Amino acid sequence: MAKIAFDVVDLARSLIDIDSTTPHEASVSSWLTSWLRARDYRVEVQPVEGDRVNLYVTVQERDPDVVLSTHLDCVPPFFPSRVDGDLLYGRGACDAKGIAAAQVGALDKLRDAGETRVGALFVVGEERGSHGAHAANRAPRGSRYLVDGEPTDNRLGVATRGVYRVRLRASGRAAHSSHPEEGESAIEKLLDALIGLRAMTLPYDATLGHTSYTVALIEGGVAPNVVPPDATAEVNFRIVGPATAVRAALEPLAAWVAFDDVVEVPPVRMATVPGFDTAVFPFTTDIPFLTAWGEPLLFGPGSVLVAHTADEHVSIDALRAAIDHYARIAVTLLARL
Repeated sequence: MAKIAFDVVDLARSLIDIDSTTPHEASVSSWLTSWLRARDYRVEVQPVEGDRVNLYVTVQERDPDVVLSTHLDCVPPFFPSRVDGDLLYGRGACDAKGIAAAQVGALDKLRDAGETRVGALFVVGEERGSHGAHAANRAPRGSRYLVDGEPTDNRLGVATRGVYRVRLRASGRAAHSSHPEEGESAIEKLLDALIGLRAMTLPYDATLGHTSYTVALIEGGVAPNVVPPDATAEVNFRIVGPATAVRAALEPLAAWVAFDDVVEVPPVRMATVPGFDTAVFPFTTDIPFLTAWGEPLLFGPGSVLVAHTADEHVSIDALRAAIDHYARIAVTLLARL
């Protein structure tokens, strides 16, 4: 089949202009499947749930040794693409539809050079629950390396922090607010626990730094004239080691609150290759849930500082450069086999 040329910016804009906010990825998955098959790629549509699917892309029938991967879902709200100078704007421009386009460009470059040992895995649901990654991990293809795409300013990730989200739950006793001594305020207990949290020493790692946290949600009380019998707070920790170490550090707060584990994602350390700047990143990725796909690397154009914002964008120069970067990373990894 004759090669059909394409421009990475045009492909990125086509992907961006299809609303695929989690969990509504079916349209973009279908469009990209047709686009890739028209260019003679083999695309396996992998069911996730309902009409949600992952795309496993190969050059030939053989399973590749190096897989480039990223996600096709985005956070809300959707907004379409536009170009302003060197910048491509739109939801998913850097997180991560621009990355998907650059990875396809790298596959094209490698295929033109006769390389068939590289493929791609485009998953759904990374922004909320990593459903696609979990499904893919149940159907590994024997790849040796997984190059995950997230906005890293075209630097290789050395490590990423994990997440531990915990709910602090305080219980009290309701009473009329004119007689607070007859009740027991759950909100005051919760506040005591949060003040105690601020004074705590949390785990530290020489590479990943200090554990950080955000008190993200607080709920409590039933009415302004009632001593509150219940109150909760969800605290999101960016962890640098096992979640159990943070949970142990929180134990003194048990004087005021009980604990419910909500989410746990471990920190990850990744492989690198020579010739690229490296960095440690505080965000999480699908890598912890794709362990069956080979040794992980992390790389992508764009900055996480503009991901999820109303100003999301990626430099077109960085996007085009990422094609060569992904191809060079893949070639270097293949030479290790």
